[in-house]
Amino acid sequence: MTKKKTCAVIGSGIGGIAAAIRLAAKGYKVEVFESNSYAGGKIRQSYAKGYRFDMGPSIITLPHLIDELFELHNKNPRDYFNYKQLEKPFKYFFPDGVVINSFADINRFSNEIAEKTKDSKESFKRYLKSIKTKYDITKPVFIESSIHRFKDFLKKDFFYGVVNFHKIDAFTTMDEDNKHYFQDSHIIELLNYYATYVGSNPFQAPATLNVIPHVEIGLGLFMPKKGVYSMIEALIQLANEVGVKFHFNTRIDEIIIKNKIASGVRINNDIKEYNVIVSNMDVYFTYQKLLPNNKGPQRILNQPKSSSVIGFYWGINREYQSMELHNMFFSSNQKEEYETVFHKKTIYKDPTLYIYISSKHVNKDAPKGSENWFVLINAPNNEGQNWEELIKESRKFAIKKINTILNTSIEKHIEYEGNISPSSIEVDYSSAFGSVYGNSSNKKFAAFLRHANFSRKVKNLYFVGGSVHPGAGIPMCLNSAKIMEQVMH
Repeated sequence: MTKKKTCAVIGSGIGGIAAAIRLAAKGYKVEVFESNSYAGGKIRQSYAKGYRFDMGPSIITLPHLIDELFELHNKNPRDYFNYKQLEKPFKYFFPDGVVINSFADINRFSNEIAEKTKDSKESFKRYLKSIKTKYDITKPVFIESSIHRFKDFLKKDFFYGVVNFHKIDAFTTMDEDNKHYFQDSHIIELLNYYATYVGSNPFQAPATLNVIPHVEIGLGLFMPKKGVYSMIEALIQLANEVGVKFHFNTRIDEIIIKNKIASGVRINNDIKEYNVIVSNMDVYFTYQKLLPNNKGPQRILNQPKSSSVIGFYWGINREYQSMELHNMFFSSNQKEEYETVFHKKTIYKDPTLYIYISSKHVNKDAPKGSENWFVLINAPNNEGQNWEELIKESRKFAIKKINTILNTSIEKHIEYEGNISPSSIEVDYSSAFGSVYGNSSNKKFAAFLRHANFSRKVKNLYFVGGSVHPGAGIPMCLNSAKIMEQVMH
């Protein structure tokens, strides 16, 4: 008689949900334990005074990775949720009055750059070709595969990656690489900002991370028709249909290890046995809180953490026609901004602002004639700063910048306000030191030194999510679940 396959997934971030759905397709009876009352981890939503806010990630790329999860169970993803590619993904505002629109059509985007900056469309297309090459090299070797087992190094793709290693520019910073192709500060600052997608500093992080703009510019930016959280709702519906059981408001106290094999979880004094344990919890806290008697890989766990954010959720009682779904207001001194955040560990006086307005796309997300603004500012991770004071300062700096660039008085139009900070992120999401993206990628090979998707010392213990290989962001978290499945079987 075949022994029943059972699995406990700790945490219902998108990596954990994807892991549950994948293992259900392999015949596992899967139970997901979530300490919050809702699923999604950092992807969540809130409602207030007629406004709906996507409260976490808002940049959607590679949506086929979501579709894959439905297709594993022979389901049509379009029966669950829909999305479309954005023709005009971003609008970039600079302090000197220059405004650059990005376009999904590369010829239009190239022409926009040629018209608005000192650089040519040919320079932009050469750059796009170079970052596509970086992506094509790293995708099969690193992004979609494990690099933590001996047999991983025997793959054909790995040897291709080794031969072409010089093309990923691991010994050049993002800023240096961008300056190799461009002269104009506007386009350099625009492309440097992609470092913050993984909480890093473009003046330190390796140019390998320029695969990030390729994913957005070269492969497209997308938006679910009902907002970002609708992806989570669709995945939960699928998971329920295929037999995954969710336990909300349930905190795991310990992962049970017997003879170096993960055999169950403890909730208070109750022990539940499982064949497989998958942790979607931040790997730092997984070891610290759930594996107190099992020493983790200290070299990996003690690596510097990524930056974080201070964010404001504003219900704005008017519409701004000059704004798009995704907007960026740049600092007047990008290098000093990053120096302040990453080295002085505080907020810069003239911060770059990312402003996401989902009501531009989803009408019901704000009352008629109003808009829902999610305003994000780069912040250091939590090292005991006075966050209450830094939130006040950040709000002041943000309002000043918005008023200057839009020639408005935004504060009088704010009829609802909420916020997040590194301290609340640390508590609400169990993110080590309030970092949003796990370990920092500022060192040359830091991206390659994340924790594996499995334990080397404990059998049947696996890891998914943004704090482990291959890294942070929705696509990476989804790939972490795919890689976990690969190393498991």
